[in-house]
Amino acid sequence: MSTQPSAQTGKSAAMVAPKDSPAKASSPKATSKMHRRSRSGCFTCRLRRKKCDEGKNQCKACKHLGLKCEYKRPMWWSNNEQRKQQKETIKNIIKRTKLSEKTTTQIGKAHTETPPGLSHSLPTSATYSEATVRTRAPSVESQPSPGYDLNQPLLHDYYDFHPHIASPSYDTDAHYQPFPPTPYEVDIKTERQMYVNDIPTRHDSTISTFSTYQPPPAHPNLHSFPEDEWINQDIYNTGDMFSNEEGLDFDFFDFSHGAPQASQQALIQVDDCDRPLLDHFIDNVLRLIFPILEVNQHGSARSEVIIPALESNKCYLHCCLSISAIHLRSTRGLQGTEIDNDILRHRFATIAELCEALKLDANHLQILEATLGMIFFQCSVGRPDDALRDISWHQHFQAAISLVRKLELPHAKVNDNNARAHPPFNMTLASWIDILGATMLGRSPEFADTYREKNQSGSSSGLCELMGCDDSMMYLISEIACLDALKVSNGINDMQLCQLIGSLGTSLDTTEVPPDSLTWPYSSTGAIRPRQLSRNMTSIFRLAARIYLCSLVPNKTKEDSTMQSLVDRFTGSLQIIPHGPDGFDRSIVWPLLIAGSQSTANSVFRQAFAGRIASLGEHAELGSFGRMVRLLEEVWHQSDEAMRTGSGQNVHWRDVMQQKGWDFLLI
Repeated sequence: MSTQPSAQTGKSAAMVAPKDSPAKASSPKATSKMHRRSRSGCFTCRLRRKKCDEGKNQCKACKHLGLKCEYKRPMWWSNNEQRKQQKETIKNIIKRTKLSEKTTTQIGKAHTETPPGLSHSLPTSATYSEATVRTRAPSVESQPSPGYDLNQPLLHDYYDFHPHIASPSYDTDAHYQPFPPTPYEVDIKTERQMYVNDIPTRHDSTISTFSTYQPPPAHPNLHSFPEDEWINQDIYNTGDMFSNEEGLDFDFFDFSHGAPQASQQALIQVDDCDRPLLDHFIDNVLRLIFPILEVNQHGSARSEVIIPALESNKCYLHCCLSISAIHLRSTRGLQGTEIDNDILRHRFATIAELCEALKLDANHLQILEATLGMIFFQCSVGRPDDALRDISWHQHFQAAISLVRKLELPHAKVNDNNARAHPPFNMTLASWIDILGATMLGRSPEFADTYREKNQSGSSSGLCELMGCDDSMMYLISEIACLDALKVSNGINDMQLCQLIGSLGTSLDTTEVPPDSLTWPYSSTGAIRPRQLSRNMTSIFRLAARIYLCSLVPNKTKEDSTMQSLVDRFTGSLQIIPHGPDGFDRSIVWPLLIAGSQSTANSVFRQAFAGRIASLGEHAELGSFGRMVRLLEEVWHQSDEAMRTGSGQNVHWRDVMQQKGWDFLLI
């Protein structure tokens, strides 16, 4: 490339120079013509402090450098921190573009066209230009990356973009392998600005990466391409750029508030004294509630479920503020009457709003939404020893069941067997609570018949997309819960019980997948693979269901070799579930409870479980996970004591909960 500055660059320098600056005196063009600074250029050029030709759709500078040209005011413009990040991103794009131009010029000087540089946008015809007319000076702000060899030829990129040129053959050397198909990596960037009373209060910028990239083979005669130096492509328009294995449906659920508008702003009316609670809920609690939904449909839990409900549902708002106060007290160690009063005040306000709405017999969807929030959000916050007065979760759920039936949601689930149907979000959440909550009480799920019909027709209820476990597996867990309820109520004899256990075991066998399909859910670039995560979590729930089913066999003890073999298999499968604060242990609370309750004192499960607790840190003490840990500790204490004394009595975790007066929903 030529290093001579262009006339345009000279004009830009003269335009911004003060009257008495040397730049003006040394530039004859500057003395002949003055330029008024334009306010209508694209925001990318304005951020770079470069002259913009204000080209329609895309200016020439952005086209040339492969940048996203934005004439509409972007959300990062009003935030200084975000502007700094955006500026760094643009710098990196320019570096890579210049590097690509330089290396391809060295390789193909005989060609009139040079390949487009790898940048943060897809290559288009606008990114091709004549090598002889590139006279744009390097940006002063775009210094070479430290530690990177600017003379390093990008052979792989060159031959990928020039399929008509035969690539060198390395087949004669055993160390060389032919290049694989061109890898691509898609970073989907999501930016959201929240306003409270027209005042910007929070700005989120997140990037989800989907990649088919595999590191190239190393060889002493080839330049190395470290993985962290490969270029990530920012795709601003989310087209069909995903691999076949990880295709996602971004419009799966029928949300009660409908699809959000692009310019949606949150206008949440709260008293000044409650604003810190609202901010804490949005900043710290919201991300804990639906982690699997966030993986499958990034940002939908926030924009399509919680924020719209906070705006329009006062009962739901009080519920979230109460949950926020509980989380604040648990994580910050706050003590005293003030924080307790905040919890109780909003808790009672929620119940009062619910009672008033029930009297009016109106707004059933909003009442259901708030009721499910009171039940499910509690699973994400609080400690096991929280002792403030509250109504039990299953009493709240009885009200939710009544509302679900009044809205005829189960009927809609059965009749809507279209593969592309959008299940009602509230019914999906209610189904998850119904199936696993029934095991807490030793009862049959309220909508067991609906799940049975759905299983027979092969229809989805959205459970996999919402919580990670395949729908068919959850339907089978519902059947096992029904069998458990029959055993508890003595409604079945041992022979019939064993026959049904065998039948359900066969049904579980049909859901098995090849062992090699269960792998680590993160790609080589660190991107989460949602479908793989779902397969892994389903395998965990499948093993827990087998343990649950095996525990129903008459006179079966946890010391039985079959039971311990299942517990050991479960422990081994935990290796494919990410752990730690950013992992998914809090999404498999029920399987951990079922497997842990059947483990013995010398079981490998207890060692692995202790390690996962340690990796979670203080988060292991909160929500359903913390309550499950407390319950297992008590179960182990009693069962180990029974083994030591030789009584040989099986200790069931439901009996321990009843003894301790614990009314936990461990899902």
